[in-house]
Amino acid sequence: MIQPGAKEKNMYIRSVAIRWDEIGPDSWLRGIPALAGLGTLRLTKPVTFWAGENGSGKSTLLEAVAIACGFNPEGGTFNYAFSTRDSHSELHEAIRIVRDRKPKWGYFLRAESFYNVATMEEEYAKGPFGSPNPLHLHERSHGESFLTVVQEQMREGGLYLLDEPEAALSPQRQLTLLIEIDRCVRDGAQFIIATHSPILLAMPGAEILHFGEDGVTPVAFEDTESCRITSMIINDRQRLFRQLFTE
Repeated sequence: MIQPGAKEKNMYIRSVAIRWDEIGPDSWLRGIPALAGLGTLRLTKPVTFWAGENGSGKSTLLEAVAIACGFNPEGGTFNYAFSTRDSHSELHEAIRIVRDRKPKWGYFLRAESFYNVATMEEEYAKGPFGSPNPLHLHERSHGESFLTVVQEQMREGGLYLLDEPEAALSPQRQLTLLIEIDRCVRDGAQFIIATHSPILLAMPGAEILHFGEDGVTPVAFEDTESCRITSMIINDRQRLFRQLFTE
């Protein structure tokens, strides 16, 4: 569980601001409601979850923040520098980050390009500065690879940006991820996580920000769409499915 005093010492990023005058008038970014009305987004906890429907802008903003912090667009540590396909938006060029200090270590983990990062990890391991204990991510299952990165790359005092980490993890392994996040936070780390997982969103002491038609707003766990739908399936699935399949 996140300790009350952790928020004071763990924060690398205090706020994220978008300078819309640096984004073209015809940019598709202006068509995302949650982002279009966003000026400055303040972060108050060492673990912040970004929740919302597909296309709500949470992954787009997380990617921009990652690039602005010095991460490779496809993921990895600060030391990763490769490009499989340039698909990131220009948003990172208009991002301004207020931070107390710069982290010495960090990791940007995103589900959609993890295969590329795993491939580059093997290539880097072959180089003159490669690790004597390479992770061999392609020799593991998708979920095992994800968890290996979490357990091996998340260190004390780091900044970690995770984009839908639940994509490869079973419910049990998502609980393991929460344990690892808590371990890192106790040692001075900060996390920003875009997710649909009700398991991750339930982490005690974390802040949840909802990306929706009305912008980006704080929301209680019980009021997230992920929690509501999961609760309906568990507690009243027959009525739910009757409505979906017959009405």
